[in-house]
Amino acid sequence: MINEFKAFIMRGNVMDMAVGIIIGAAFTAIVTSLVDDLVNPLIGLVIGGVDFSGISFGLGDAQFMVGNFINAVIKFVIIAWVVFLLVKGVNRVASMAKKEEAPVEEAPKGPTTEELLAEIRDTLKAR
Repeated sequence: MINEFKAFIMRGNVMDMAVGIIIGAAFTAIVTSLVDDLVNPLIGLVIGGVDFSGISFGLGDAQFMVGNFINAVIKFVIIAWVVFLLVKGVNRVASMAKKEEAPVEEAPKGPTTEELLAEIRDTLKAR
């Protein structure tokens, strides 16, 4: 069981996923800082000094933090845009690499099934 676990962990997919999760967590910290420290103050400056994190309302004992939701939506849009640009860039590089590759010549085609069966028939008749 331990050997199976080692084989599972050492597969390329698991290692790639682990690296992606770690980089994603670091990227999330950067985007959070970008939104909280740069984007929100800029938006607040444009629309009159509104700080989204302070927007909330209450009903009874429940407090609805609308501003935090707005911050989360802004972070999502930024992350989605960056991921879109990354995928677009990777696809462009991949398509350029495909164009640069020389076309592979097709292997010579072998006989069809009918031709093989006819050859077997003729060989059997000759015997």
